[in-house]
Parts: sequence; structure tokens; C-alpha cells
Amino acid sequence: MWRRQLDELSDEFTVVAWDAPGCGRSSDPSGPFGTSDVARVLAGFIEQLELARPHVLGLSWGSGIALELHRVAPTVPRSLVLASGYAGWAGSLSQEALAQRLDAYLTASRTPPSEALRGWGAGLFSPTAPPDLIEEVLAVCSGFHPDALAALARSFAETDLRSVLPTIEVPTLVLHGDADTRSPLSVGQALHAAIPGADLVVLPNVGHVSNVQAPQAFNAEVRRFLRSVR
Repeated sequence: MWRRQLDELSDEFTVVAWDAPGCGRSSDPSGPFGTSDVARVLAGFIEQLELARPHVLGLSWGSGIALELHRVAPTVPRSLVLASGYAGWAGSLSQEALAQRLDAYLTASRTPPSEALRGWGAGLFSPTAPPDLIEEVLAVCSGFHPDALAALARSFAETDLRSVLPTIEVPTLVLHGDADTRSPLSVGQALHAAIPGADLVVLPNVGHVSNVQAPQAFNAEVRRFLRSVR
């Protein structure tokens, strides 16, 4: 999912991508595991790699992890980039939208990947995305861990980080596609309004997975922002 950022931004920055617990090649968490638990694991990951005050970029669910990291370890991130973000599903979605979102993820966790992801492409991209790009991302998503997907979705459905937003004192970029239907632009605008001094950049004709659909524009805005705060 992040190869375009790893490839293009590593000419100027040390770029690290991680597999959160229950994602990619990481093992599934044992027992109850919430958004704050993931953030604490991330803090430990950063410490183990001796990354001194890194810039932390999260997209979608990852933006909630970035915000939670700031809450549990405010001295760790040097800056935040919140792409296609949420203040948790409970903090950004209506009750109806939240219930539909959670039901979709729980249903997917009980369904073979080939069936579970059917129809997801339309929600991840704007209509201008080429079919091969959609297929690429769906192939990545098909490697989800069923039990972890259900647990992390339940946790994010209970996560409301709106109280954290006014406390953020590090430079923050809110990066949002104006054609994002999963986290509508109004959600990004609410994040921007609540975070003191935050920047808001809107990518035109771009959907939810903005780092894949518009990597050149995405990377250019991230580069511009990081240059301004390092």
C-alpha cells in the first residue's frame, strides 16, 4: 500500500512502514486489543528502532492510530499527517453510518476474501481510478486477518478522539481527497477546524486511498509539509 511513498520519499527522508498487530505479517493480538493498545505497540516499535521524534503519517484507520499515539505518548511524534482521517469512527461518523461500517467489516471477517471485498473498490477510490489500480489495492486487502479485522473494527467503532484534537501541539497536516466517500471531506474539515494550527490540503478528484490514487500529489504535499517542520 505504501510502496509509492517508500520509493519516492526515501530520497530525502528515512521512511518506515510497519505492519500493525493483526495486519500484514504481524501476528494477531491475543485477547482484547483496542486502538490505544495499537498506539502503545507503535510507540514501542518507534523506541526499538531508535527513531527520534519521527513524523507520523496515518491513512484512514492509521490516522486514528496516529492521533491515539499523540494521546498516549505526546512527546513521540514530531508532526502528524492525517490522510483520509477520522477521529475514530465514533468521533467522525453518524450512528447510522457507524453501524453500517461496523457491520460491513464484521461480515467481511466471516467471508472468504474473494467475496468479502466484492464492491469495496468503489468506496476506496473516486470514479476516475483505473481498474488495475483498484485490483492492486483489493489484492493487498485480501490478505486481511479475519479475527483481527473484526477486533480492530469493533475497537475503532468505539473510538472517539475528538477530545484529543484541541490538545495537539505538534504541526499537523490534514490531507483529504474531495471525492472520498468513506471519510467525506466534511470529516477532514472537522479535524482541521479542531486541531490548533493544522494545515488542510484537499486533493481534487481523489478518493479514500489517496496515497495510491494520486501518489505524486500526495507525496508532494507530504514533502512540502515535512520540509516546513523539520
